[in-house]
Amino acid sequence: MLQRIRGTQDFTDLTLFNFLSAVARAHLTHYGFNEVMTPILEPTDLFRRSLGLNTDVVTKEMFTVKAGENEEAICLRPEATASIMRAFFNNGIQERPWRVFSLGPIFRHERPQKGRYRQFHQLSIEMIGAGTIMQDAEFIAMLDTFISENLRLDSYALLLNFLGTAEDRENYKRALYAFLEKQDNLPRAIQERKETNLLRIFDLKDEECKKALEHAPVLTDSLCAESRAEWDNLRSLLDQLSISYVHDPRLVRGLDYYNKTVFEFSSLDLGAQNAFCGGGRYDHLSIALGEKEPVPSMGAAFGVERLLMLLEARKDKLALPQKPPLIVLIPLAPEQQLLALIAAQELRAVGICCEALLEGASVKSMMRRANKLGAQYTILMGEDEQKGNYITLKDMVSGTEEKVKQGDMVEQVKARVS
Repeated sequence: MLQRIRGTQDFTDLTLFNFLSAVARAHLTHYGFNEVMTPILEPTDLFRRSLGLNTDVVTKEMFTVKAGENEEAICLRPEATASIMRAFFNNGIQERPWRVFSLGPIFRHERPQKGRYRQFHQLSIEMIGAGTIMQDAEFIAMLDTFISENLRLDSYALLLNFLGTAEDRENYKRALYAFLEKQDNLPRAIQERKETNLLRIFDLKDEECKKALEHAPVLTDSLCAESRAEWDNLRSLLDQLSISYVHDPRLVRGLDYYNKTVFEFSSLDLGAQNAFCGGGRYDHLSIALGEKEPVPSMGAAFGVERLLMLLEARKDKLALPQKPPLIVLIPLAPEQQLLALIAAQELRAVGICCEALLEGASVKSMMRRANKLGAQYTILMGEDEQKGNYITLKDMVSGTEEKVKQGDMVEQVKARVS
């Protein structure tokens, strides 16, 4: 038997996934966000421009698709923000801010491990055309409310940092590079990124790299007066909104398009891959995509699989949808199978969930299957029932049986399961 591709997974029970999807849609709609859908296939150049040529996603993780000789290079999307920004311009959206979200599969060629897959799902939330620190605070508060109140999670932390302007980051890079130049025996990974994509050294999570960077300069110390004022204002707003956070001076996020506010929600319950939501401001993504003017924007993405890992341990606290009562129809012989099929159609027509067992198995086997399916009632149809124009209605909890006229079946069953 062929096995599924490494780094992918089968969802054989979608209860939690559908719960998360429904709660997210309800919450975001309440905040004025509309759902959009973009293609899984995108031009490879979209992500080379948006994410940066030296990011891990572009250099190592994109699944490219072989196209025709004269066609542009295409890939399976490795994230959704750039796709949504492309859709914003391609479709001539005039609304500002454009408050939208999408939920769908994302693809990255990574080494599979717990919480990290090659095909996974992201809930991406974007405010395109939102340029104020007040909107940053509202956005973060909305995410925190979703996590704490809608998903009932409590063991998590909000990590926050401020990257400032491009000039702020250039000043910081000079200070950081000077610091690294003075260090002896730097880990090889830091040495490589030092020359290609300096801020990405903070994405390195192994202990050796962390130790080497313990005394590195802090980005927020390089902020200009205007950026400093925005950073102070953001923290003040979150304090007034009673949003708990931790300033993480090493948080830079893994994509080049971020500026100013960046954040992550993480949980130690997830192990090494502990971030389940991340985002920030990306005011100049539009420039990277070829537009002439910046479009100040804020966004975030939830890793759905990581959220599901957290929710799995807390299912008893969630208002998961309950399955409707199930009625199982059991024809005792092949001659009654058509009767069972017709009866099932009548019950479904009035909204009753039912299943007719038409495999021709023994009565004992069909009763076992009804139990396994969790049937609340079974309807038995044998030769006597067919001749007498009635059914035998059995309560699977109490074991009691009752004869019901065929014409009264729908009304009687509906009364019991409503």
